[in-house]
Amino acid sequence: MSVAGTAGNGPLTGVRVVELAGIGPAPFAAMLLADLGADVVRVDRPGGAVLAVNPEFDVTNRSKRSVIVDLKAADGPARVLDLAARADILVEGYRPGVAERLGIGPESCHARNPRLVYGRMTGWGQEGPLARRAGHDISYLAPTGTLGLIGGPGQPPPVPANLLGDYAGGSLYLVVGVLAALHHARATGTGQVVDAAIVDGAAHLATMIHGMLAAGGWQDRRGANLLDGGCPYYGTYETADGRYMAVGALEPQFYDEFLTLLGVEGHAASRKDIARWDDLRAAVTARFKARTRDEWTAVFEGSDACVAPVLSLREAPHHPHLAARGTFTDHGGTTQPAPAPRFSVTHTSIRGGPARPGADTADVARDWDVPRLLRDGG
Repeated sequence: MSVAGTAGNGPLTGVRVVELAGIGPAPFAAMLLADLGADVVRVDRPGGAVLAVNPEFDVTNRSKRSVIVDLKAADGPARVLDLAARADILVEGYRPGVAERLGIGPESCHARNPRLVYGRMTGWGQEGPLARRAGHDISYLAPTGTLGLIGGPGQPPPVPANLLGDYAGGSLYLVVGVLAALHHARATGTGQVVDAAIVDGAAHLATMIHGMLAAGGWQDRRGANLLDGGCPYYGTYETADGRYMAVGALEPQFYDEFLTLLGVEGHAASRKDIARWDDLRAAVTARFKARTRDEWTAVFEGSDACVAPVLSLREAPHHPHLAARGTFTDHGGTTQPAPAPRFSVTHTSIRGGPARPGADTADVARDWDVPRLLRDGG
């Protein structure tokens, strides 16, 4: 079932977005726009993306519609430009210069639609010595200093999936950028290009820590600071059943409650005394190893000790609080996170399952008044 162009809900209802198909952060950004109510049309290429995922389970394509355009065909670029002429936002994740070579770069699009917000998602950015180099999340994170923040002393930095670079430093900054530019375009009638680079966003995420470093409140090494695992009352601990509990008892009142419930009251003075942190860590480690994760969860239930069980992806939807809020939802038989954030008036929802490549060509051609999409089978 296709997603009707005006049937959505959410604060971006009525906003039209063209997504040039790719992988990683650009599709996630377009999903977020669709979650917020935008009519997102994904322009898929014949044969699909490089990293193939069964379209049935590619939930980053939820609530979107798909058309197939061969950009190497004689009239391929013209079909995309027809869509761009009727869009508010266009999102692409090509290497710098590729869209221009295809004839669908910012200059070509703005010639058809001066109000268009043209969002560009890359790892290195549109300019700089590495701009045209290949890379992935972890290689973009590494030079920013952000990856080097994570992990224990004397150990390699762990790999944070692709959440910190692709999605936090990339997708979310692209969405903020295109929405800010959309506000400007609606006020002035002038669109612009948004250059969202993962290296920029990932570096920006560490703004507070750079301030702490300058003030002498952060050591430029792993596992030696308040928020990087160096502090024994801000970290994770293994339980008797090989699972883990997370502790974040930073403030004095939370720390005191943590010690009491854990049963290590004799360490009250250790909070500010770094010389005692090793002893505190040893005591906390031993106590958590004495019971299972679920037993400790019950101990800390309802407290302000800032302690929580570390759950797996399959366990998380069943957490009582997340279940009560509906943080996860089941759509089309696939359990997935619900749209976020939430709005008091313009409620959001998943309006359709993952777009199947090319399945919505006729509907988009009609709704966007782009008959060229239907020529030669679209």
